[in-house]
Amino acid sequence: MSKFIEDGNFTLLVRGILCVIGVSLIFIGLKYDQTLMVSCIGLVIGAVGGISSRAAMLKIKPFDNTYKKAKKSYEKKDDQ
Repeated sequence: MSKFIEDGNFTLLVRGILCVIGVSLIFIGLKYDQTLMVSCIGLVIGAVGGISSRAAMLKIKPFDNTYKKAKKSYEKKDDQ
């Protein structure tokens, strides 16, 4: 099984699958569901896929943990 996150972002396959599943759920929900709940879930799934695709295009790493290093650099040292 391949990794889902690569270089701080979803892999291309995962982003594509999220977008396709999201759009499919939107259309299925609009056609068969009276409460539009399935469409809303599809919209969220599709949005996650789309936003992660934009982040990959802009070289933004939303799943990277480099913020921990920055957080430690702002901590006060006891001897100062």
